Amino acid sequence: MKISKKDALFWFTFFAALPEEEALSIKQQEIALAVLAQIEEAVTAQNDALAEQIKDLKTLKGRTYFTGNESKFSDGCRACLTGKGLNAIRKTNKCNLKCKFCYDYGNMEDIPPIGENMWEIGGTRFNEGDIPLLLTIQEKPEAVCYVYLEPFMEIEKYYGIIKTFSAAGVHQHLYTNGVLANEDNLRLLGEAGLDEIRFNLGATDCSDRVIENIAIAKKHIPKVGIETPMTPNFYKSFMEKKERILTTGLDFINCAELHLNENNIANFYGEALYSCRLGYISPVYSKSLTLKFMKVASEEHWDICVHDCCNLTKFARELNLKSKEGGFFGESDYGCEFEFFPYEYFLPILRDDNFKFLEEEPLPDGYRPGQIVI
Repeated sequence: MKISKKDALFWFTFFAALPEEEALSIKQQEIALAVLAQIEEAVTAQNDALAEQIKDLKTLKGRTYFTGNESKFSDGCRACLTGKGLNAIRKTNKCNLKCKFCYDYGNMEDIPPIGENMWEIGGTRFNEGDIPLLLTIQEKPEAVCYVYLEPFMEIEKYYGIIKTFSAAGVHQHLYTNGVLANEDNLRLLGEAGLDEIRFNLGATDCSDRVIENIAIAKKHIPKVGIETPMTPNFYKSFMEKKERILTTGLDFINCAELHLNENNIANFYGEALYSCRLGYISPVYSKSLTLKFMKVASEEHWDICVHDCCNLTKFARELNLKSKEGGFFGESDYGCEFEFFPYEYFLPILRDDNFKFLEEEPLPDGYRPGQIVI
């Protein structure tokens, strides 16, 4: 069903006015899915045109795209997309910043603690002294990452567990906004055996302090990168400080496609959104900015790897993870993160006269405005 943009707007306006808990009829579901498919198809065509302008675009087994120095591609990302997957280790339930793109925006005070002297791995709580036991019983992971929320809030607690996994030969990386990093704690992380650190430079709007910490990190940790949701603010700030950032010696930049959940979507009300494979919902600008960013990196021959960590990359990640877990053909945990689909948030893109569907046709009988849909 190649629904027209006019009909799509009519029906999504109707769906947005329904009580959240009211389920759509089968025909209404067909209409909703047709609208989302039309939007995604048009967005994909725009992005494909941008991608064609990147002359040295490379692929990692068809699962993601990047440009630049392949030797600097993140080993953590490689494990995530082609290896055994990436295991998250959780410890810190606090953060020193409030970013509007954060998946826990507005919910920071309600995030439960992991527990004193405890670490969450695979949904199970462990004492640090339990890790050797875990490693002797279950298959050793290829890579682990430290997330949730800002590790540097209590970074002194991380050195011991990093040493344990390092001794076991497990690749480890850590995410941070970089504000609380300094020469001493970055050195101790390197000495403990941390393989890779990723700075969310967009969290501070490319602050000079964090840029300096990226350079310091490179003195102590083998691979240093930036991983930030791609937004207009980050794109603008990065380009203004591009030379200084690139001279820090960093290895890679992961341009994450910003995806929204129930906590942060209100911060992006009014933006043009699309749904990727009926799963992650993102502002249309996020991936397009990544491709423009990669084009600049390619044309200027930055000696780093710039990676398009987009929604389709996450789609491939989940397929890879399930396959390594022995899942059945096609099984994946990728999906929509909303209990009730946010139709209202798709009205701006349907009202945008500059956004066109690639092909339109009249609605079949029984689906048209004014007819009863059952």
